[in-house]
Amino acid sequence: MYLCWLVISALRQILFSMPHLCRGSCYPATGNLLIGRDINLTATSTCGLEAPEQYCIVSHLLVDKCFKCDSRRPYQPDYHRTSHRVENVIYLKDSKGDLTWWQSVNGEESVSIRLNLEAEFHFTHLIMKFKTFRPAGMLIERSADFGRSWRPYRYFAYNCSRTFPQIPSRSLQLIDDVICEERYSDIEPSTEGEVIYKVLDPSIHVSDPYSTNIQDLLRITNLRINFTKLHTLGDNLLDRRPDVLQKYYYALYELVVRGSCFCYGHASECVPVQGVDTRVSGMIHGHCVCKHNTEGLNCERCRDFHHDLPWRPAEADNPHTCRECNCNGHSDKCHFDMAVYLATGNVSGGVCDDCLHNTMGRNCETCKPFYYQDPARDIRDPVACVSCDCDPVGSLEGGVCDSHTDLDLGMIGGQCRCKPNVKGQRCDYCKEGHYGLSQNDPLGCQPCNCDPRGITMVGGPCDPISGDCSCKRYVTGRYCNQFLNITFLILLILISCCYRCRMDNGQCDCRPHLISRQCSDVQPEYFCAALDFYKYEAEGAVPDVMTVHRERQPGQMVTWTGPGFARVKDGAGLVFTIDNIAYAMEYDIMIRYEPECEILHRYIQMPQPFCFEPSNRYVVSIRFQRHAVSYRYLTAYILVDSLVLMPKYEELPGFQGNDPLAQQRREEMVRYMCVESFMAAPMPPLAEMCIKLICSISSLMHDGALPCHCDPQGSLSAECDKVGGQCHCKPNVIGRNCNLCAPRTYGFGPYGCTACDCHLDGSAGQQCDPSTGQCPCNAGAHGRQCSNCQHGHWGFPNCRPCQCNGHAESCDPHTGACHECRDHTAGHQCERCMDGFYGNPVLGSGEHCRPCPCPGYLDSGHSNGDSCHMDPASNQIICHCKQGYTGPRCDQCAPGFYGNPEQAGGECRPCECNGNIVAEDPGSCDQHTGQCLKCLYNTDGLSCSECKPGYYGNALVRDCRRCTCMTLGTQQAYCSDGLCYCDKQTGLCPCRTNVEGRNCDQCASNYWNLGMDRGCEACGCHPQNSLSPHCNLISGQCHCRPGFGGQQCTECEPLHWGNPNVQCAECRCDPLGAEALQCDRTTGACLCREGTSGRHCDECARGFTGSFPKCVSCHPCFQLWDDIVCQVQRDLDNIRLIIAKILEMAFGMLNSIEVTVTLFWLRAEIAITDGRLMGIEREINGTAEQDNSLKRNLTSMEQELRDLNDTLAQRSENVDVPSVCLCADQFEKVRKYYLQSLEAEQRCNASVFGPESPVEQSQDTRNRTETLLEQKKDQLLRTVTVCGGSGNVGANDTCADNSCGGTGCKDSNGTLLCGGPKCKGTVGDSLRALQNAHEVTKNLTAASDDLMNIGKKEGADPESIEKVAKQVLAIELPVNRTLLDRVVQQIRDNIANLTDVERIFNQTSAHLDMAKQLLNRAQNAGAQADRVGDAISKTKEAMNTSQEAIEKAEKAIEMAMENLDATKNATAMV
Repeated sequence: MYLCWLVISALRQILFSMPHLCRGSCYPATGNLLIGRDINLTATSTCGLEAPEQYCIVSHLLVDKCFKCDSRRPYQPDYHRTSHRVENVIYLKDSKGDLTWWQSVNGEESVSIRLNLEAEFHFTHLIMKFKTFRPAGMLIERSADFGRSWRPYRYFAYNCSRTFPQIPSRSLQLIDDVICEERYSDIEPSTEGEVIYKVLDPSIHVSDPYSTNIQDLLRITNLRINFTKLHTLGDNLLDRRPDVLQKYYYALYELVVRGSCFCYGHASECVPVQGVDTRVSGMIHGHCVCKHNTEGLNCERCRDFHHDLPWRPAEADNPHTCRECNCNGHSDKCHFDMAVYLATGNVSGGVCDDCLHNTMGRNCETCKPFYYQDPARDIRDPVACVSCDCDPVGSLEGGVCDSHTDLDLGMIGGQCRCKPNVKGQRCDYCKEGHYGLSQNDPLGCQPCNCDPRGITMVGGPCDPISGDCSCKRYVTGRYCNQFLNITFLILLILISCCYRCRMDNGQCDCRPHLISRQCSDVQPEYFCAALDFYKYEAEGAVPDVMTVHRERQPGQMVTWTGPGFARVKDGAGLVFTIDNIAYAMEYDIMIRYEPECEILHRYIQMPQPFCFEPSNRYVVSIRFQRHAVSYRYLTAYILVDSLVLMPKYEELPGFQGNDPLAQQRREEMVRYMCVESFMAAPMPPLAEMCIKLICSISSLMHDGALPCHCDPQGSLSAECDKVGGQCHCKPNVIGRNCNLCAPRTYGFGPYGCTACDCHLDGSAGQQCDPSTGQCPCNAGAHGRQCSNCQHGHWGFPNCRPCQCNGHAESCDPHTGACHECRDHTAGHQCERCMDGFYGNPVLGSGEHCRPCPCPGYLDSGHSNGDSCHMDPASNQIICHCKQGYTGPRCDQCAPGFYGNPEQAGGECRPCECNGNIVAEDPGSCDQHTGQCLKCLYNTDGLSCSECKPGYYGNALVRDCRRCTCMTLGTQQAYCSDGLCYCDKQTGLCPCRTNVEGRNCDQCASNYWNLGMDRGCEACGCHPQNSLSPHCNLISGQCHCRPGFGGQQCTECEPLHWGNPNVQCAECRCDPLGAEALQCDRTTGACLCREGTSGRHCDECARGFTGSFPKCVSCHPCFQLWDDIVCQVQRDLDNIRLIIAKILEMAFGMLNSIEVTVTLFWLRAEIAITDGRLMGIEREINGTAEQDNSLKRNLTSMEQELRDLNDTLAQRSENVDVPSVCLCADQFEKVRKYYLQSLEAEQRCNASVFGPESPVEQSQDTRNRTETLLEQKKDQLLRTVTVCGGSGNVGANDTCADNSCGGTGCKDSNGTLLCGGPKCKGTVGDSLRALQNAHEVTKNLTAASDDLMNIGKKEGADPESIEKVAKQVLAIELPVNRTLLDRVVQQIRDNIANLTDVERIFNQTSAHLDMAKQLLNRAQNAGAQADRVGDAISKTKEAMNTSQEAIEKAEKAIEMAMENLDATKNATAMV
């Protein structure tokens, strides 16, 4: 059941991720979220992280039950197999097929494993396979906020009621129940037990998988597995010793966390998150490639400018695509407003931000105040909103105009709203009878306030600016309310009053809609009818005529009225209907026309007038025929514009009769050519007299003025021309009332009419339907503008039917490519089968497309081919396989791919060989397992991801290089057949003991003899006798000090003998007499040739005569005499022994006296030497201080030299040909400084050794003193107290009364007893002085050795040698013979005057001790000063860090203050 669920879930994920199936919600492919995230996987407990630990297993089959866990380094199958870090659980086995696992510390129960993800992921299920017992208690938790809060998924326990008493252990009822399960916590099996957890349990039906609670259940950013209780066998309850707990721990073979990137159904694939550089095959990445106009790491929000609908997760039948905001092209920013969305009935919630182009509103659909929409432009036009042209002085609200046209509200776009007493299109004129336009006046202008009796009625009563009234003759005053002379009052009234006017004010009784005192003006929105008022367009006559529309071009004179002309053939006629006559009289009938040839006149008048009366209907039939011709031309046409009735004004009152005024009016009609102005269109500008006369005629015929009746949609205002009544039309609008669309336009409305724009090739004419805009299309053309082909046709303007072989109904209008081919067909004309099908779908073939068996059909889930075809020769199906597949039925993996394509659901995947194989080679990888078999470029491993043995580098970039390990220095276990293996990543070779170097090609420091089985041998150089611990790398010869030799400097140097720890002397073997120049190293005796003898072989031997080296053998008789002499010599020696025994007692006494005398003079000599040594000690102390300073400098220089040598060694490795470390000039410098150092050493030795040294002079003084003592021994014995005792010898030669003894005294052992360290006398003083001298000599020798070691130390750089040499040369020693003699004489004089030598020695020792104490205190103070200096340095560093933190804090405060000021300013603006 579980495996079936996994297959169905995986298939569902794959289907959802396919682009052509992603019509609703999309889901990326699932996989193991651990792959590629080993650094994100952590455990709170891992064995062997700090140090190796031992663990055991519970088994009775294995002999070895305890093992070592060492996790200090990551697991490697070749070198670190005992590492059990937590990343081992990602894969079940290593590259060699061995099991790997994670293991906790022994005995720890509370352990957790945590996975941290870089984004939100969709978690489906978890599988764990344990190496040990499964935990007795554990729980799985999740976090969806990157670890800030956690919620449990499921609890697992062996006994839920005891381990988790608060968690119910019932069966699952709801999909999100948190319960405790016991089926995965049994103690059996002891290994390879599994724990499986599925987020959506298949047994629980989910009605809505896209609901919020289900999505929250699947969404995670972190996953944590907490192990709370171990399974044990019970022995740990009785004994908690570590060895008992060694077999109880958590160990996990494999952990699988299945999931996919969480995209809320808005993505089918994911890419790496920014900052994540891991690119591991099979890794599930976390950055969704969003669809449906969403964006974000998890597609959690709508894209910018796509907020018209609320963001929602995608559903199966509704992707909830984010819709683009409608800002009419005036903004690219918007936001979603839920209140707006609800107010629109859940239709639209986008609100545009920062509208441009002077627009405003939720969709930037209206113009801002002081702007209006241009009627000729769509609101989406960037210049649709035009600035209002209203005078702010005379208009309301400071110059705001109507923003758009709305007839229901009485609004006309751009129309200014004038104050009550203001008029004009811009509201910039005072109405008649008003003056003084002012911004502060709410009415705009003031009334003139003129006396109507004293003003003229021509024009306005007063000046519109000053307000001064226009007075009649003999009338004066601002308001025309005063006579010039009272006697003229009656005359003025009689003259100025008109007929039928009121006698009180002269106001005439006006006809309707006529105004002014003399009724000479028309009321606003009224007009006077022109003479051609009765005009009937030929386009509307019967029978049906062909209308020729004329397009009105800007700047072109319009010589016609209406939309155009009626095209009439020769001999044809027109019938006009007349039923709108208002005044009965005679009218001249006039025809306006335009022939198809040049003429002078465009009208003709009938010879006789006709009387038309009101309320009658007249039919006028006119026939057009060529004059004086009996036949008709079929190709002759005439363009008739209109029929006009011109009134016979001579019949009207005021114009008829012989009345002078009537005659005058008729004459003026002729003089000003008033009638001729209306014979042809257009009407020219009329004279002022014509206007008055025409208005008089119109008022008589129509009983006053006529209303304008301007169409509010087609006209710009309600006013019209005074004569003729022509309204001011909007663009593309014609007609006197502005109620018709101009030719080639349509769609009469508030914004005028729209151009037809009929396609020149597709339409039969340029005139379209005035209502719908439909152009007259040619055959095959389609669309309003006739710019497309009809459905099922293509190739405009030469439209022809689509050829789709019956598999499609439509095709591309330009290319003819068929759309949506059915029946599994494809191609330009659906003439072939689509990929995955085969056959011949061409119409008439009788075949159809059938699915390709490659090996399964396309929808079977087992199709591995892109397409196929049938071989006509063999009638076999040949499959064209997808990449990675091969075979006749695509049921095999191609070279470079592996898998099980022969099974349903199987697939071929690329062999993961990291590009290190020839993919076309069939044997490059295993076709079933994917294991790489023929790794190239020196790579190896299951996936060619590592360098093969004997090579190192980065196999992923084909950079594997041969190991350069030296066989003699590399461990033998890593070498075979002359090839040694190195670290596959770093190239470091595993060296033998005491061998070093990247290639194991050199011995370690102080070692030699590279190539030994156990590594290099130690040099073993004598620490005192050698210049350094280094030795020759080939021979092992140490660098010995002068006077020492041997391989390890434990012998005297060549041609010398003696004990090297005491003194070595030169052999000085005579080359003429010795067999070899080297003498015996112990005795110093040279090996002499025959005939020579002596210590140095420089004498003639016994039995030879002559002068060396010319020694001649003696006469043979010499041998006989020589034997006799030798015998005599032996006898004498025997006698000497007997005499010695006899004189033993006397010899003892004599020896005591000699020793006493010798010690006396030795005391004096020691005192002299001690003084000299004290001076030398002071010099040495100064030298020691300088030596300490030099040591510090040398230490620093040695470190720099080592760094330089390391750098030089690194660079030398990169050079093919070995090079000399030092150049010739540097070698010469070193040799020069070395010679200087040797010279300084000789000068220093000269102060101690040699005939001129103080020590040798002291020895000479001692010898002379001994000679003097021998001469005056008796005198001294009488005058000097030697032993410090009484010298009274008692029984058995003992001196019991005094421990210091005396002359002849012996101790219990028979040894002479005289003096002692605590006795007075010469012997006691000498012993004490001798002891002090020994100590001083020892210190001087040590200091001298240290100084010479510094000068001869190997490895010192030339600068250090030069400094030491200069310091040594600067030492001033008393080496001058005269100075030494003078000092010696002063010492002798001082000794002669000394009386208390013991006290002086004690004081000197005390001073030396005090000096040493002061030196120690100084050294301690220096060390403390160093520590204080370090503390001060650390304090300075802390102060610098604090200062930087303070500066950063100050910058942050300044930025916060700036933000606060900006917020205050913004708040103030709001």
